[in-house]
Amino acid sequence: MAASETVEIAVVGAGVVGLATALRLAAEGREVLLIDPNEPGSGASFGNAGTIAEYACMPVGNPAVLRALPKLLLDADSPFALRWPALFQLAPWLVSFVRQSLPEATRANALALAGLLAEALPAWEEMVKEADMADLLRRNGCLYLYRGESDFAKAAGGRALRAGFGVNQEVLTPQQVVALEPHLREIEARGLYFPDSMNVTDPKTLMQRLLGAATARGASVRQAKITGLQVEAGGVQLSGPGFRIKAGTVVIAAGAWSLELATKAGDRIPLEAERGYHLEFPTDAPLLDRPVCPVDLGFYMTPMAGRLRVAGTVELGGLAAPANPRRLALLDRGVRQFFPQLGRPSSEWLGFRPSLPDSRPVIGPSRGSLRVIHAFGHGHLGLTLAPITARLVADLVGGRGDPARLASFAADRFSALAFSRHIAGLPSRRP
Repeated sequence: MAASETVEIAVVGAGVVGLATALRLAAEGREVLLIDPNEPGSGASFGNAGTIAEYACMPVGNPAVLRALPKLLLDADSPFALRWPALFQLAPWLVSFVRQSLPEATRANALALAGLLAEALPAWEEMVKEADMADLLRRNGCLYLYRGESDFAKAAGGRALRAGFGVNQEVLTPQQVVALEPHLREIEARGLYFPDSMNVTDPKTLMQRLLGAATARGASVRQAKITGLQVEAGGVQLSGPGFRIKAGTVVIAAGAWSLELATKAGDRIPLEAERGYHLEFPTDAPLLDRPVCPVDLGFYMTPMAGRLRVAGTVELGGLAAPANPRRLALLDRGVRQFFPQLGRPSSEWLGFRPSLPDSRPVIGPSRGSLRVIHAFGHGHLGLTLAPITARLVADLVGGRGDPARLASFAADRFSALAFSRHIAGLPSRRP
């Protein structure tokens, strides 16, 4: 007979979104159980580029990517790659991605993301104080590099879109790039500088601080895998090998592993896993003062404590396949274009981003029950949007949520009836 227990709120998933949500709810006096089969804060929350990118309102799918998509997918060394054995599984997602890359949909998606991102930094500042993490953040901005004038020209639409949403960005000459990052003196590149962004010097330690702050406020942690979810009278039954948990409310924040539970809750969501990679190189002194992204290579070079992390690119292909050595080699060759003196990498990593065709996360109640709240699908913005997502979830739990505010992130927005309103940026009609 499986052991059974009850809890007010179960947060399934202990990545950065789940940790931030557990902290927020526990700080409001809620009884919170955080459940994950792995160590809290591992996975993509550990392995990301460490950027808090309040400027990143341009969705992955956009007209520029759509125009280049055939070339990108056919070039194994491009920043956007596909594992061809997974093509049949990925086909519906890719069709939706193409539709979401059309101009009207791109603008609607960017508008939705910009609304969340406008609140990202204030939410982060609040969470930093609550979890005592100020020493792990640098407020030094982020730099995009454009190594060719054609690349800079192609990005004009993105600059204009961000400017229209009030994003603080500065175009830099090659001389200004070198003044900002002296170790890039050999690179003739235009720059786009985002002075307001922040970066994390040690993601693992930051996750440990979040976990400590949540447990200090009463949240508990269970290392377990949830395989069953059933909405019942008065709550939601969660189950796994040898246990059952009855929760008054369940928050699904399991990142790339959220699809199965969301389906059990009654929602059809086109979630796929983006396979992201990183390499780390030990450094005696920082080679950069801030995250730098060579746009044509599709990765970030981020200075972290005692090391340089090179992270990014997109590989579509599911959760099961092992790491692709070509993607790791791509990162290695790319970073050596800037720092040929680097030695061998000290570590390499593969993780999984939860990716939706429109680049919008799913935040809000399930169609099946208000007792199930979704908080996943943040793609490249999980770290950036974790605190504001946690605030929105807490508002829903506390009865303070504004349905109109969350309409752009609703679980039902991918239905055929909702699609035309979705690309126009209008709320989908809930049945």
